[in-house]
Amino acid sequence: MTKDKMLQICRIFEKNIEEPKSELKSCSDFSFLMAVVMSAQTTDVQVNKVTSKLFQKYKTIDDFLTLGEEKLAKEISSIGLYKNKAKNIIKLLEILKGKFNGKVPTSREDLESLPGVGRKTANVVMNELFNQPTIAVDTHVLRLCNILGISNSNNPITVEKDLEKLVPDKYKKYISNYLVLHGRYVCKARKPNCEICVINRLCPKFIQSN
Repeated sequence: MTKDKMLQICRIFEKNIEEPKSELKSCSDFSFLMAVVMSAQTTDVQVNKVTSKLFQKYKTIDDFLTLGEEKLAKEISSIGLYKNKAKNIIKLLEILKGKFNGKVPTSREDLESLPGVGRKTANVVMNELFNQPTIAVDTHVLRLCNILGISNSNNPITVEKDLEKLVPDKYKKYISNYLVLHGRYVCKARKPNCEICVINRLCPKFIQSN
């Protein structure tokens, strides 16, 4: 992948994806962090089904701390790894209240010090809440980067670095969501809609198959 080709892809996405942002629903910074933690190995659609009710019933950090780990686990039991996620969420909310005055920290170091928050989650939070040009690599981003020839690695950190090198600064804030949304609705893992793909002329896989 050349920088020129990457620029072409970014420009096409810019014209065709009007709102390149996370589809996770939230009502506050801390609830968005909770939603991202819950979304690990779970679809945004399923998380939104849970949080649409959850965030109406419990609105503050104290509400969730009063609820506690076991009851939170029951509330989110329809999502994957719910027991572990409930445990991490209650712990991270305790830390937010005790160490950060109830605010979601802005730095990567502080974010990654929270239970259940790894590099990808930190990148999503920094990007969405604090407008940082961080690049979060999930399964969609990794898969599309391999298909498009942006990276030949299956290591998320390596893929992130490959994107950092190729993506123009103007688009670094948006590239993760461009790729996630394209992977979710067009270049689907099981059945990609290659014929309607706006970047198919720049896709090695499509070019080879035609």
